[in-house]
Amino acid sequence: METIKVIIAGPRGRMGKEAVYMVEQSKNLQLAAVLDRKYNGQKLSEIEGFSGVEAPIFTDINECFSEVEADVLIDLTTPETGYIHTKTALEHNIRPVVGTTGFTEEQLKELKELAEEKSLGCIIAPNFAIGAVLMMKFSEMAAKYFQDVEIIELHHDRKLDAPSGTAIKTAQMIAGVRERKQQGHPEEKETMKGARGADMEGMHIHSVRLPGLIAHQQVLFGADGETLTIRHDSYNRASFMTGVKVCVETVVKVETLIYGMENILD
Repeated sequence: METIKVIIAGPRGRMGKEAVYMVEQSKNLQLAAVLDRKYNGQKLSEIEGFSGVEAPIFTDINECFSEVEADVLIDLTTPETGYIHTKTALEHNIRPVVGTTGFTEEQLKELKELAEEKSLGCIIAPNFAIGAVLMMKFSEMAAKYFQDVEIIELHHDRKLDAPSGTAIKTAQMIAGVRERKQQGHPEEKETMKGARGADMEGMHIHSVRLPGLIAHQQVLFGADGETLTIRHDSYNRASFMTGVKVCVETVVKVETLIYGMENILD
């Protein structure tokens, strides 16, 4: 298999560090450079925790993409920065793999049009954990038979967006096969605002933020006399790296934007 040259944005973040380790340990991937807010011109090996990783550090994205030969950008930053990085990567003929949630529909449309105009692959995944993707697919299957559903997503208390991208994507997949229904008592009233969570086509989504959590979600279905719970738990960030690697290996083979890993798993 031909070596895929990778740039990682956000290498010092929790997910970014795991991505650096994953690329370094993969025989078919090569870390060409990293994008960081600091340490321009240094080697990653000069930063604590990255001994032996000789990739150069850039703070200017255009300088990085112009000077470094690369096939794929792995972006694990924030929605605002991730959008800029993704668009800039496509403009430089580099294929983005993005784990940042929070893109708007307008941004996704713009990026897809740019990817197809350039005949480049781009993968944006709300969740890279294979188990989480299967949880979403199983929920979509169950929604054909269970019309009443609520989603509870639980994440660490440093997460910026709520609901999570995974919860929103799950609800979208369920909505595609479920007839819209307003759940609960027709005269239901919240005695405290927000008690029933966010409402999406009658489904309720609840967000929990606590220290000690990583990324967890359960989808609860109810019917007469029975319930079904589909749950996934990520206990560390290494759990996401198998999916990141799959996306990197896939993005070089496609020529459009793909939103969600469920669209690339057989």
